[in-house]
Amino acid sequence: MNVTTIGYFADGPWSHQALDKLLEDASVRIAFICARSDRPDPVLRERARDAGIDFITHENINADDFLDRMKAYGCDLFVSMSFNQIFRKAIRELPPLGTINCHAGKLPFYRGRNILNWALINDEKDFGVTVHYVDGGIDTGDILAQSSLPITDADSYATLLERAYPACAGLLYDTIKAMQAGQRQGRPQRDIHPVGLYCTARGPGDERLTWQQSSRDVFNFVRAICRPGPEARTMLRGGEVRINRVELVPDAPAYKGVTGAILGVDKAGFLVKTADSFVRVVEWAGLEKPRVGDRFQ
Repeated sequence: MNVTTIGYFADGPWSHQALDKLLEDASVRIAFICARSDRPDPVLRERARDAGIDFITHENINADDFLDRMKAYGCDLFVSMSFNQIFRKAIRELPPLGTINCHAGKLPFYRGRNILNWALINDEKDFGVTVHYVDGGIDTGDILAQSSLPITDADSYATLLERAYPACAGLLYDTIKAMQAGQRQGRPQRDIHPVGLYCTARGPGDERLTWQQSSRDVFNFVRAICRPGPEARTMLRGGEVRINRVELVPDAPAYKGVTGAILGVDKAGFLVKTADSFVRVVEWAGLEKPRVGDRFQ
């Protein structure tokens, strides 16, 4: 039996299920696990210890001393799963099979960061998972495998994560098995679209909710950053209110009014005016008694 030796560059929940699948396969040998240097993943550290695998970190994987260390492992393939450093040419081309990455986006669209959040904000009807070669760009390498999963109005950031973790793990594992069988030709992303799109990372302040947009946009924004995300934030009476879930109101009429105003309060929550109609806020924190006439800023 031919054994493929892999160097695993990884971080976080995205990488855990994929690692478990690889560790269960006798035709795969994990030579090392390289975690991010500023915040090494304790789960990966434990997995490495239990399996007798080297657990390493380095602040610059492109440094000469790290490259020399990588040469000693003699890996056939490097795998990146939610790793936070750029692979320069010397290291990504070191293994004979190259370096591959699993990305939770339907490349060449949704390159970059916080893809699931952006997909919901943009009201997408599906999201993709892609395994691709790592090249000199960011998520621009030739595609080895890709799958799509549907998004419905019942979905949120939390539910997409629940499906994306195993989807990434399964697609990565299947791709490695295909590479073992000799299927190593990738599809250039330009063959799908000449430009694609790139998403920047979301940061502090991006959780601020703007009521001066449509009800559909408010609904998408709130569910895009609900727990385990930072939650949408809005201000009322000088204090911050966290909003974790809103509902679209069937047949809500379109009309002009004061955006952000609380229109009604009932046992299910409270209604807030948007740019075109209104939504019902059903999960929130930081506001004990919503009052009709109050206005969110």
